[in-house]
Amino acid sequence: MDRVVYSLFAIAAQWFRPRYNAKFQLLEAQIRMLRSRIDTNRIVPTPAEKDELLRVGQSIEHDVADVMHVVLPSTYRKWVRQRRKGYRFVPSGRPRIPEAARRLVLRFADENLRWGFRRIVGELKKLGIRMGYTTARNILKEAGYFPAPDKAKKEPPLPWTTFVHANMASMVGCDFFTKRIYTLRGVIDAYVLIFIHLGTRKVYCSSSTYHPDATWVMQQARNASMWLDENDLDMRYLIRDRDRKFPDEFDAFWKPGARCIRIPIKAPKANAFSESFIESLKRECLNKFMCFGLDQLDYILTTWIRHYNTERPHRGVGRDNTVLDETFVPKTEGVVCSKEELGGVIRSYYREAA
Repeated sequence: MDRVVYSLFAIAAQWFRPRYNAKFQLLEAQIRMLRSRIDTNRIVPTPAEKDELLRVGQSIEHDVADVMHVVLPSTYRKWVRQRRKGYRFVPSGRPRIPEAARRLVLRFADENLRWGFRRIVGELKKLGIRMGYTTARNILKEAGYFPAPDKAKKEPPLPWTTFVHANMASMVGCDFFTKRIYTLRGVIDAYVLIFIHLGTRKVYCSSSTYHPDATWVMQQARNASMWLDENDLDMRYLIRDRDRKFPDEFDAFWKPGARCIRIPIKAPKANAFSESFIESLKRECLNKFMCFGLDQLDYILTTWIRHYNTERPHRGVGRDNTVLDETFVPKTEGVVCSKEELGGVIRSYYREAA
């Protein structure tokens, strides 16, 4: 009976062996394919992977000379000896830099483009984080930042957005916009020049004109200068486009205390604050009116600008949906009343004193 059983097992083994060998050869072929595509010949297994290889190898008494393709058989035998001595595998190489420290390096580099890796390492040391110069340099290089040696030869340009945000408290943008006026002589474009202080978002709006010549533009520059002084607004930079309506003396008028910066051609986003304000003015107010004279347009603009500067909440960055008037104090008591202007186009609410 035993012979019959053994014979059946032998026949079954002979039946399944070719299929088993084919699967084994297929796995070996795939391993060789993967190894040929790896940039380095050295693979460093983790402690968990070493434990798994030893566990499987123990089932064949660690006879892995012909099946070990990840590491050399001699390396595997060294692991066996270490395990028998009670050695506990630990990750090889230097400990990886914490992700929080890496993010700080990139943050410092992003917010301070003129800092080199040595300056960044010193700033980290102040925060109790110790990092080598080479490590910081490699982190910056991987992220595509200029390494410090190159900065001495070619300093990276300061991004326009960074420059604007760094000088918002002393920067003013100006721009023209037009509104169609319907007259007996036909439709005529009226021109208006606005100045917006980037730090406070307060706006000065000129009177309108059909002929924005050099004399008119210079008068608006003088009016805007007096408006800045009256509101105690600092200005060291004036952003404008390359519109030919700005005369040469326009830039010279501001030079004693401010520098005029002309934005690139066809780059309205460089003067984004002015463009955004003009879009809000047209969307919320001007597009709802047909104007038949300059006096009507001036009245609409004066009313809306006053509302904009004193009553309208603003949702811009750093404004927290509050009004521009810094002296404004919300009232919590009293009857809530509404005020309508320009036929209901402007509506604001306030509390009437009891």
